Amino acid sequence: MPIGVSPDRGGGVTAEQPLGDFTATRRIVMLSAIAVVLGAVSAFLALILLRMIAFFTNLFFFGRLSTSAVSPADNNLGAFVILIPIIGALIIGMMARFGSERIRGHGIPEAIEAILIGGSRIQPRVAVLKPLSSAISIGSGGPFGAEGPIIMTGGAFGSLVAQFFNLTSAERKTLLVAGAAAGMSATFASPVAAVLLAVELLLFEWKPRSLVPVALASATAVILRRYLLGMGPLFPTPIHEAYIGPWGLILCVVAGLLAGGLSALLTAMVYAAEDAFHRLPIHWMWWPAIGGLVVGVGGLIFPEALGVGYDVIETLISGKATNTLILGVLLVKSTIWAVSLGSGTSGGVLAPLLMMGGALGGLEALVFPNHGPGFWPIIGMAAILGGTMRAPLTGIVFTLELTHDVNLLLPLLCATAVAHGFTVLIMRRSILTEKIDRRGFHVSREYAVDPLEVLFVRDVMRTEIVALPAEMPLDTVLEPQRIRDERGGFGQGLYPVLDDHERLVGVVTRSDLRGIVPSASGNGHVRTLKEIVYEHPLVAFPDEPLRRVIERMATTGLTRFPVVPRDQPDKLVGMITLADFLRARQRSLEEERTRERVLTIRFPARGDDRLLSSNGTSAAAAAKSRNR
Repeated sequence: MPIGVSPDRGGGVTAEQPLGDFTATRRIVMLSAIAVVLGAVSAFLALILLRMIAFFTNLFFFGRLSTSAVSPADNNLGAFVILIPIIGALIIGMMARFGSERIRGHGIPEAIEAILIGGSRIQPRVAVLKPLSSAISIGSGGPFGAEGPIIMTGGAFGSLVAQFFNLTSAERKTLLVAGAAAGMSATFASPVAAVLLAVELLLFEWKPRSLVPVALASATAVILRRYLLGMGPLFPTPIHEAYIGPWGLILCVVAGLLAGGLSALLTAMVYAAEDAFHRLPIHWMWWPAIGGLVVGVGGLIFPEALGVGYDVIETLISGKATNTLILGVLLVKSTIWAVSLGSGTSGGVLAPLLMMGGALGGLEALVFPNHGPGFWPIIGMAAILGGTMRAPLTGIVFTLELTHDVNLLLPLLCATAVAHGFTVLIMRRSILTEKIDRRGFHVSREYAVDPLEVLFVRDVMRTEIVALPAEMPLDTVLEPQRIRDERGGFGQGLYPVLDDHERLVGVVTRSDLRGIVPSASGNGHVRTLKEIVYEHPLVAFPDEPLRRVIERMATTGLTRFPVVPRDQPDKLVGMITLADFLRARQRSLEEERTRERVLTIRFPARGDDRLLSSNGTSAAAAAKSRNR
């Protein structure tokens, strides 16, 4: 097919949506309706998962059939407690090997991978095995949270629903994330934080077509939570003082730096453990059992390290934590969590991070000024989320929704932003994206407006081009110099063809010209270019964003378009080619890298009392010039 013309040598440009702030269509209504249903289903899935965790906790540690919430730290097994996590880990290893390897890990990286690489498709078996394996893992003492598994489970159900309908990959992603956000919202009574987590970690975009359905799913889930699990907040705290002063904010910055350091350490511990397991000469199915042994020993030393540990978090933020509890969380909980997570078992990271951040804050409270019970543990919780998960907005809002203490907003902002900045500077990847990177894929977490969205065809199109007359005899094409551009050679791949009134009648390609050269002089049948042009070529408009043109190129496979005004489709004003899009990227790079002093301030010489304007002339002279 010739370059620069439509496949059928006609057809023009298809009708497109008028330019606006957003690109949403009416399909957002359909997606939102499905998302509301997903939100309701995910709320029930969260309830089922929490009940399953309680069931297996009762079964493993107390030998009874019950779904009432209990803490594994209250067991009376003595040294036999070491065996419980091993048994649970063996079951998970077999489920992963003979069921689905996708159940390994803490959920969010697997959801990210499914979105970016798998076309937002998740296997049905994952929707069943992931919550079951996580319930067994946590119920047998695994030091994990329920949020990662419920995010993966809700996302899997959303993906299954999307796969049932005739939806695009982008729409499947929206429903997958809607289910994931609804699961988190129902688990923690944190609807806004769930939406922010979806934006910062899962959607990889900020568009109404995805934000609105996700928000509605999250809101639906938290509405049903009231009837299924009760109202929030999960960790109510007394309201702290609204103003802590400059010194208090400076210490929040210090707390952020400490949280950033702990975030880097925890991430390094997890992947050091994973590297160690990869060096073992045994099948990965047995790795969780080894991790379970470490968990069992840790549970024997410090029973509070076992399980989700919501009760421990509540003790930390109430300000009643002992030094033994604080050190046990920082030393024992962090160790068994890193080792067991590195072993490839199933469980979430959010609750353990909250616990370790709270323990760091409890340690800081021994030194920092007292701003109320649990102030520094709460600051530590948010900062550790911002540093470890690289989701600062999620960390701030999540903490506010867990505590309902809005007076903490400014301290949380300072500490979490500093922790986030610290880890961004010293670590290439977060605890979530490092796993994806190790599988050979790159994840970029930065959102910015594409230069192709804000630059127009008129900004990069070529105006110095060669156009050929329609009545040009074909025998003159034998002389290549007649159609060379100023750079020499056949540098133009597409040549517009104009009539005597300089109106665009079609295009001809360089290969077409070369093809007719051998037969032009010997065949009197074809005499002028007008007889071989491709009429009604695909064109670009000067006021079109470059994104639309590059999408048209990708759809048609064409790489060159004549540029014509919308109201004068036969008037040629330029040409745009694929190479011209590099100029848009180059402009963006220059804005990032080129340093220049825009404002120059000049001072008068000694003894000269005249004030100088920005261009060096005296103020009086400048004023006189303006008056003239």
